[in-house]
Amino acid sequence: MIVSKSFRWIESHFIAALVGSASFCASPLVLSDSGIMDTLQVHGFLSQALIITDENEFFGPSNQGAGSFEYTEIGLNTSLRPHQDILLAAQVLSRRAGGESSDALPELDYGLIDYQMVSNQERTFGIQLGRIKNPFGFYNQTRDVAFTRPSILLPQSIYFDRTRSLGLSGDGVTLYHDEKLATGSIRTQLGFGKARIENDVEQTLGLDSFPGSLEPGSSAIGQIRYEHDGGRIITALSTAKANADYNSYANQPGNGSFQFQPWVFSFQYNQELWTLTAEFATRHLELTGFESIANSSTRGESWYLQFTRRFNNNWQWLVRYDSLVNNRDDRSGKSFEARGLGPAHSQFADDLTFGLQWTPHPQVMLAGEYHHVDGTGWWPNQDNSESKETSRRWNMVLFQLSLRF
Repeated sequence: MIVSKSFRWIESHFIAALVGSASFCASPLVLSDSGIMDTLQVHGFLSQALIITDENEFFGPSNQGAGSFEYTEIGLNTSLRPHQDILLAAQVLSRRAGGESSDALPELDYGLIDYQMVSNQERTFGIQLGRIKNPFGFYNQTRDVAFTRPSILLPQSIYFDRTRSLGLSGDGVTLYHDEKLATGSIRTQLGFGKARIENDVEQTLGLDSFPGSLEPGSSAIGQIRYEHDGGRIITALSTAKANADYNSYANQPGNGSFQFQPWVFSFQYNQELWTLTAEFATRHLELTGFESIANSSTRGESWYLQFTRRFNNNWQWLVRYDSLVNNRDDRSGKSFEARGLGPAHSQFADDLTFGLQWTPHPQVMLAGEYHHVDGTGWWPNQDNSESKETSRRWNMVLFQLSLRF
């Protein structure tokens, strides 16, 4: 069975550094001082995109002039194994996706210590401490590495950019267990700590206009993933519970709390030349305790269906339909609009995507894609501060150059 080139690269390069793949420790290893340095790995990547829209703005002034070049990703990651059971891994990321130029300041994307207590041919059990990428769906742990994505933009209904800090990573501890079965393998991860909650979350909740701060509380995340027949069939179930407290510095809006709990069901079927992927998510969001903004409890819904086809060794095309509603009790957004909260189309988004990737060299990739979107349910708030001025139906074209080493 042959899976996609991007999937193979995730497994062999990135996940190995990120979670301490069992393949690093399947056999006993005695390390001298020079042997320790032999385990040192350094990798990097860079991506630059051009985005053009006919209506609305996405990641910068995309509907002005020649479009927006304000979508850049630069990363440097390293790993070192000082002992056969211990892995040190970290990545620094500089990313700009519209917003301010200061958003591109490098920051620690992940940095962890991984200790494997059990590692043999049948199973691996370990613990990680530090800043850890969240095991959420298929793509979250490697979402900023273009070579691991099937498209320039991941399905925005599941992998939000408008509140990416909330789901990206957390500071705490993660336990993981891999078990080899007669028909495949199963991997379980369970993490506890504090989610990263930054300005993008406050903007989306409408709290950025008040004097106060949203402070992360104790949170948890878990995933169970099964791979059948060497990855021909992959299924996963992911869930999390993120908590935060809002500390108000004035009477308005008052102290309150925020709770977010998603469930994501993932399925993928791989053949030598094509891959079918689908994910479905429900999201429960709750605001309580506030005095001057509406307390609420809503449940959103997201799903996408994606088909990729590989041809001529280094080409791949994609077609995807991606759908989101912010409140499944108000799918059309009409009730939201009637309450004067914004346009109805800000509460949903349906996105039809066509994409093409060309990898002329293992370290170089060129990509292009077209999106026809109905709704603005997932566009980032910083790009269109006045939602009432946005258009319901809009089109977007993206081009991207990506490098890695």
